[in-house]
Amino acid sequence: MANTSIAPEPTADPVPAVTADSVVREYTRGSTGVLGQNDAPTVRALDGVSMAVTRGDVVGIAGPSGSGKSTLLHLLAGLDVPTRGTVSIDGDDISSLSQRQRARLRLNNVGIVFQRFHLLDALSARANVALPLVEQGESKRDRRKRAETLLESVGLGDRATHKPGQLSGGEQQRVAIARALVTEPALLVADEPTGELDSATGDQVLDLLVDVADEQAVVLASHDQQALAVCDQVIHLQDGTIVRRE
Repeated sequence: MANTSIAPEPTADPVPAVTADSVVREYTRGSTGVLGQNDAPTVRALDGVSMAVTRGDVVGIAGPSGSGKSTLLHLLAGLDVPTRGTVSIDGDDISSLSQRQRARLRLNNVGIVFQRFHLLDALSARANVALPLVEQGESKRDRRKRAETLLESVGLGDRATHKPGQLSGGEQQRVAIARALVTEPALLVADEPTGELDSATGDQVLDLLVDVADEQAVVLASHDQQALAVCDQVIHLQDGTIVRRE
């Protein structure tokens, strides 16, 4: 008898959490970033950068100061838009969106971890983590439950009511990571996430970021070789262009 089993159809490749396609970012020299007169001198911070990051990947951005790391990170997070080329977050071209639409896209799809934590001193760890859910209109009960679950997952279940000033640097960074994850974003962007930490605490934070990448795409910019070593791929920038991928 002939074999009548039907092979399953191949699944489509998942939409990357973020893509950059031939991205150029120029600034008017001495300006705040808005291009002005056509004859004004410009600085090209990024020149033809392309990359894509899918969930489950940890990608590092490396390069000396002034190489374009922060500019690229801001574009990937939807905090800025390219002069030319496209950046898409979870399939949405950010240049086609209004400022308000981009803010909503960031809220729902991007978690951002800053080097200096950016926690609100007057709020508890739990309230800091829950802040994005306030913007999403979640109920107080759901905000509290989600924040406590995430604090537990980053090893701070017993510190939920502590304010930032009562936490160590490493604990504050873990609170910041929990806050970045509270909306279950497709993409987590981290800017020098270990820059304010000692090496042992930095290792703990890096382990946490790697664990996070089971569900999210992670992009981190860093000078720290310890941080870059945990990445699946490292993109090296020089003068706004990609000079090496490894």
